[in-house]
Amino acid sequence: MPEINRVAWIGRALIVGRGGLGTALADELQRRQPALDVMLCGRTLGTADDWLVDLESSQSLEALSQRLLEDPQPLRLVINATGRLHGGSLSPEKRLQQVCTDQLMESFAINAAGPLLLAKAIEPALKRDRLFHFASLSARVGSIGDNRSGGWYAYRGAKAAQNMYLRSLSVEWARRFPLATVTMLHPGTTDTALSKPFQNFVPPDRLFSPQKAASFLLDVLLEQTAEQSGRFLAWDGQEIPW
Repeated sequence: MPEINRVAWIGRALIVGRGGLGTALADELQRRQPALDVMLCGRTLGTADDWLVDLESSQSLEALSQRLLEDPQPLRLVINATGRLHGGSLSPEKRLQQVCTDQLMESFAINAAGPLLLAKAIEPALKRDRLFHFASLSARVGSIGDNRSGGWYAYRGAKAAQNMYLRSLSVEWARRFPLATVTMLHPGTTDTALSKPFQNFVPPDRLFSPQKAASFLLDVLLEQTAEQSGRFLAWDGQEIPW
């Protein structure tokens, strides 16, 4: 039976990212672990109870860190469910001549630096003797070994960088917080705004609703232990090559 499901966890859980998948993860986690106080965090507030967290704002991350230090509840689980593939000035590149500096930096800021800076912000609230999970949504297209089609330079590169950052984080936390588990998760193609322009290329049985993807991801995440920290896993639990 999954480790986290053997007992009722009591404390604080944060889902960072108010998109379709982040919202579904918060709902499903609360259903599975009713003793957890699950907070949905984002750049905007959905309800008065939500927390405002902007991964591209140092002031917002500092405020989060202070809020967690003052929180009477122990921090037990944090999932980064943010990500940006397109929108605004961003569009996945099909060839080299479409690459530009601004898009590379924008993708890097949210898809690579964001998860690491989130980990930095929540670290002061961690304890050596407390079980804790930190997970972040990565993507199979960020796998260097699995790249067979090329293109999507900014998004691929940023997700690959995230994987390296969080793998390094898992090594450090194994020494400093031996009960902490770091996991990178590929959710598969989920029916959200992020994947909408590309869904025509996905078989119907591989296009997951946010609720289904959230259930798959929690099945995988909540089976992980500190001894397995630093893994890059797909929605079905399969290891993805770096």
